Amino acid sequence: MDRFVIEGGKELNGSVVASGAKNAVLPILAGCVMAEGTSIIHNVPDLQDVRTMIKILEYLGAKIKFKGGTIELDAKNINRYDAPYEFVKTMRASIALLGPLIARFGKARFSLPGGCVIGPRPIDLHIKGLQKLGVDIKIEDGYIVADAKNGLKGNYIFLGGSFGSSVLATANVMCAATLAKGTTVIEFAACEPEITDLANFLVKMGAKISGIGSPCLTIFGTKKLKATQHKVIPDRIETGTFLLAGAITGGCVSVEKCQPLHLGAFFEKLIDTGVEVITGKNFVTVKGRKNWKSTDVVTLPYPGFPTDLQAQMMAFLTLADGVSVITEKVFPERFIHAAELNRFGASINLDGSKAIVKGVKKLFGARVMASDLRASAALVLAGLAAEGTTYVSRIYHLFRGYENFEEKLRSLGAEIKREKDIT
Repeated sequence: MDRFVIEGGKELNGSVVASGAKNAVLPILAGCVMAEGTSIIHNVPDLQDVRTMIKILEYLGAKIKFKGGTIELDAKNINRYDAPYEFVKTMRASIALLGPLIARFGKARFSLPGGCVIGPRPIDLHIKGLQKLGVDIKIEDGYIVADAKNGLKGNYIFLGGSFGSSVLATANVMCAATLAKGTTVIEFAACEPEITDLANFLVKMGAKISGIGSPCLTIFGTKKLKATQHKVIPDRIETGTFLLAGAITGGCVSVEKCQPLHLGAFFEKLIDTGVEVITGKNFVTVKGRKNWKSTDVVTLPYPGFPTDLQAQMMAFLTLADGVSVITEKVFPERFIHAAELNRFGASINLDGSKAIVKGVKKLFGARVMASDLRASAALVLAGLAAEGTTYVSRIYHLFRGYENFEEKLRSLGAEIKREKDIT
């Protein structure tokens, strides 16, 4: 097992290029299952989650070539509709295959998914939506057993849940509805850019979808989809993480080939703290400062502040002047990283779904342990800003969602290396 060793206190400056969006490419690869033939997907990041999805698809019978950020996926010989536990236990997004498999085979047997430990992430909305399309679903021995014995039929579906919309449930229901008989209306659909990207990909395959980008999607079922080509959107979470790396070290960092329009709520909060944000058509630059102000953050489904930037923003606010309150409304228990940030000398107290962050003058290098993907990034950011040496263990979480993470940080001037964890 590896760890990062970080010598902190160094200002980061320069530019990096955004990779393709992890949360877009995984549902898109799943969607390729619905068309016999070879789909070509560009701007694919080389991540552990992508590699896991490839393994699952190859198990199903797909033939895949992955080189230079491009995946060629031949789905012609897919002949299985089951996904065992050993394949999906590490990645929750594997559930995005459920809808496409049902659409293609009329049935599926799928292990309940795993992934990061960030609190309860129920699949009730997936089940509810697919049942509305005529799918009989049972949970047996940890598996989802789905059967659309009478075919998929369009319906009106309200997909709102206790904490708002669900990205992966929207993806599953939208995919299945493309090959259902009749018209499907999804009310309270997720509006995240990754869902818009998936919808645009499905349209290229021949799907008929209106309302793309809105909370009300209308899908007109079609009999067949065709293989196609598609370029995945830039990763907005990676973009925000690197911008915060510049801000927390007081430097000037640009992210190129990104999509600034996808990060409006995040930029608003950065500006509130006094950080200068400069945006262009496909780039963003932040100019850090020695002192910045506190601000309050509430995570919400898109276009609100993204929950996947909450941990990184918390790391940044540990050094703000004043008290910040972070309210987590997407995954209310997503605060495991708070205790680890306090090991740097931060002052964070939890109160239910709120984190009260009292800014301190300095952070100090520490030995910390990552608990999930975004928490890992937050600990690295704290280490970059801290005085002295930081050791971040269990960094395998990071490689699920960040491509060439330490290489990109080193290109900005960070002193970070990977080594075997001997503790």
